[in-house]
Amino acid sequence: MNKLANKICAFWQDEEGLTTVEYAVAGTLVALAVVTAFTDLGTAVGDAIRRIIAEIQ
Repeated sequence: MNKLANKICAFWQDEEGLTTVEYAVAGTLVALAVVTAFTDLGTAVGDAIRRIIAEIQ
């Protein structure tokens, strides 16, 4: 039983997994920002093309 308690304590104090989770969360936030930026850019480009087409016609 003492070995199990020691392993649980060691697991609880291990911060290596926490660092991995932090990187995963940061990566997710960066990916979300990139997707949002490209979506906004695509919308702006589409609007500009529609305005150009309207001016040509």
